[in-house]
Amino acid sequence: MSAVLNAIQDYSLLDDSECDQRIIAAKKKLGDRCVILGHHYQRDEVFKHADFSGDSLKLSKHAADSKAEYIIFCGVHFMAEVSVILSRPDQVTILPDLAAGCSMADMANLTNVERSWKELNSVLNADEHVTPVTYINSAADLKAFCGRHEGIVCTSSNAKQVLDWCFEKREKILFFPDEHLGRNTGYRMGIPLDQMVVWDFHQPMGGLSKAQIQNAKMILWKGFCSVHQMFQANQIDDFKKKYPETLVIAHPEANFEVCEKADYVGSTEMILKTVREAKPNTRWLVATELNLVNRLKEEVKGQNKDVHFMSPTVCMCSTMFRTDPQHLAWVLENLVEGNVVNQIQVADDDKLMAKKALESMLGLL
Repeated sequence: MSAVLNAIQDYSLLDDSECDQRIIAAKKKLGDRCVILGHHYQRDEVFKHADFSGDSLKLSKHAADSKAEYIIFCGVHFMAEVSVILSRPDQVTILPDLAAGCSMADMANLTNVERSWKELNSVLNADEHVTPVTYINSAADLKAFCGRHEGIVCTSSNAKQVLDWCFEKREKILFFPDEHLGRNTGYRMGIPLDQMVVWDFHQPMGGLSKAQIQNAKMILWKGFCSVHQMFQANQIDDFKKKYPETLVIAHPEANFEVCEKADYVGSTEMILKTVREAKPNTRWLVATELNLVNRLKEEVKGQNKDVHFMSPTVCMCSTMFRTDPQHLAWVLENLVEGNVVNQIQVADDDKLMAKKALESMLGLL
């Protein structure tokens, strides 16, 4: 380690252009020892420096396959944890700003999930009848919980495959932390809405009766994405009054009413692929994070495709926005000096059990 650690305070007043130059110079010095990963929702000022872009799972797989010693994850905390779980022991994962969390992931913590599992066991034998499923947008200890209880992880792109796998094992699913992804996926699989109940972790027994739990096929955790909750069905109606030819595409973290009105529902990768491959002279109303939508709009406008953000209110991933060029320059220049800052770590037992749940998912792909 270097005797002198570069302090973040020394970078906070740097303008973005100077940070750009210093980021480029540090990357050149580090060479193949370092890889920068940029999530689709990342701000442009940081995203442009990424060696790989994509969703959290795609990026972690890129990192694990790379020769890099240092993985700088320009995303949020749970994404960096997935990178730690899937990467090699000799690789170090760094999150430029440790305050870059995820409000959805924070809506389900291990204490509440374990208490809920205990309460379910007062009605039925949970380990015999219920498979726990955590969306990848969750903390490592919740992925480990799923591993310990023969559960699994899912993403927005493979949720149906995962739920099919679960129902082959047991007749019920506890799905956390996003109720909307669970409901939208389950409904498209033919599960009636009255067999998908919401577990409110603030209330005893999730606010559910014994009969509701016994009748349910899916028990959905009361959680949501702070970005995707901003999209509403009336926004589609209002927009199509002016542009009736519009095609609507939504991320499944959006609510049920939005997804029912959408022409397409899918992950960020699916949204990008669908619009990129669409015919010219089409108009799209998109329900997902603003930075992704703005980049997509610029990318396809030369094909006479009009891309519009669904919400009239600006709604970006504010926690991911915390990662800025100043923090990226800071971690890179510290690496050049031999200092590792903001390393993300996962406890060995959690890492083992979380990897088990992740590998159950990866085995379906």
